[in-house]
This record gives sequence, structure tokens and C-alpha cells, in this order.
Amino acid sequence: MKIAFYGTKPYDRLWFEPLAKEYGYRIFFIENLLNEDTVVMAKNCDAVCVFVNDQVTKPIIEKLHDLRVKAILLRSAGYNHVDMKAARGKIHVLRVPSYSPEAVAEFATAALLSVNRRLHRAYVRTREFNMKLDGLMGTDLHGKTAGVIGTGRIGQAMIRILRGMGMEILAYDLYPNPDLDVKYVDLADLMAGSDVITLHCPLTKETHHIINKKTIAQMKKGVYLVNTSRGALVDSQALIEALKQNETFLGVALDVYEEEDGIFYEDCSDDIVRDDVLARLMSFPNVLITSHQGYFTKEAMKAIALVTLENAKMLEEGMELINEVK
Repeated sequence: MKIAFYGTKPYDRLWFEPLAKEYGYRIFFIENLLNEDTVVMAKNCDAVCVFVNDQVTKPIIEKLHDLRVKAILLRSAGYNHVDMKAARGKIHVLRVPSYSPEAVAEFATAALLSVNRRLHRAYVRTREFNMKLDGLMGTDLHGKTAGVIGTGRIGQAMIRILRGMGMEILAYDLYPNPDLDVKYVDLADLMAGSDVITLHCPLTKETHHIINKKTIAQMKKGVYLVNTSRGALVDSQALIEALKQNETFLGVALDVYEEEDGIFYEDCSDDIVRDDVLARLMSFPNVLITSHQGYFTKEAMKAIALVTLENAKMLEEGMELINEVK
């Protein structure tokens, strides 16, 4: 099995390289993302392996099909970056449906606590020996209500953590889980009743900009918003307008951003970043932005590598493709 591995980072090789040897697979590690210029590098390969910032469009899928590539191996659970309609009948799309729900949920909790207690600001201050507490006041989360949007495995892990902190839970999901002991409400009621809103749903047509001008207007004053799922769940312009009013949000933690391609996972410290929206978001003292690292634990990386290569093995051996995106 030969695999063209796009968007390679040093930590990818750390986990995939030794495991590929065990499977007897040849992985060609490519630093560039998959695009119309780099797709030719998959020639003579059985599969390509891509991450969330590789935009697998219809022209790319057609080219992969022409190159007789059999599968797109996703190093992620989400697949909104793949044109599934174009892939149907031409190429298999295999994902990692669950690598470490706890990793993302724990990070979302850390982000919530950080933005609530202003740890990101306190860290910078104390390094300069500014020990004043002005501007660092948070709020008790115990006894407050958290609205969890998306009750899949990550959402359920988040619910367990928040309940352990003594929070009441409201939940919203397009497909409620009847076996889950949680109070489901409609979206408007969740917005109005939550002190914390945390997003754990996939990006679909129905969830695109689920946080928008209308839903922000439905939120209570002094809410915290956490997004560790997909950037386009939040309408960035609507969020900025609300932040400028300084009424709705006590704090916002974003581990994802809808225009993160080309910025997140890269060192842009010596560049002039031309994304005015992202620059404006970073200017607010009550906004914490991290670079899509919610999944980034040893356990998660190990699981991603293992399931990805197991997906390749099932394809190679003609087994049932249990992780294929239908």
C-alpha cells in the first residue's frame, strides 16, 4: 500500500512513520497541502491522507480518480472539506470517527476556564511583574447553566465534565440521543437559558453559522462562548459586532476560525497577516484564540494514526469499510 500524506508536520511523522512500517506500508510525506498543483504527487499511490485544511474539491477528486487513487484517508472525524457528492462512486472516503473525545472536551473546558479567569492575560502580566488584579475578575461556574450544542461523543464527554463542575446542562442536537440523560431544548431556549454555550457539532448546511446575529440576540447578557469544533459554525462578523457592543459576551474562546486555512498550523509571526477579521477578533481582551489544537494529545495522535492505517488495511484486504463516509 502506497499512501501520499499531505500537509505533513513533524508530529505526524512521529506517529505515522513507525506504525506504517509495522503495516508494511510506504508513506510519502508531503509538506504541501493537497490542491490542484500538488495532486499529481499522488501518482502511483493507492490512497491520499489529508487533514482538515486540505480542500478536496471536485477537480481534485476527478484528478485522483484519473490517477487511480482508491481512497481518501481523513485524519479527522469531520469531512466538510471533502466534496462528497463528487466522490460518490469514484473514490472511497474513510474517516477517523472518534480518536479521543476527552481530549477535545478537556481542552474546551480549559479554554472556558482560561477565558473566564483571564489566565491568558494574567500570564502575560505576571511575566512583566505586573501583579495587579484589575481586569482579571471571573465568575463562579458552579451552579450556572451550560448549553451544549451537539451531543455526540465529544459533546457527551463535555457534559460529564461540566456536570462534575456542578453545572446544569441544556442540550441541542438535530438528532437527539434518546438514551442520553440530558434535557434537550430547542435552539432559542438554549441560547436564552445558558450562561455558557459550547459547540460540539459537525459543520453541515444546517449548522453553518449556527451562531449568528439572530442567535446572538437570543443569548442572555454575560454569556461565555466556546468553539472547538469548526470555525464556520460561528459568523465571525456577527460575533465582532456583538463584542464591540460589550454587552452579550463576558468571554469567547475560539480554537477554530472559519478562514483558518493558510494561518492555523503555520508560523506567521514574521508575516503581515491580511485577515482583518481575525486581527479584529484578537484585539478584544475577553477573546482567547488558539490554533485548532483541541485534539492535540498523545493519545489522540496515536489513535488517529492507528485508525487511519486500519482504514487503509480494510480497503486493501477487501473488508467492510466501517469508517467510510456514505
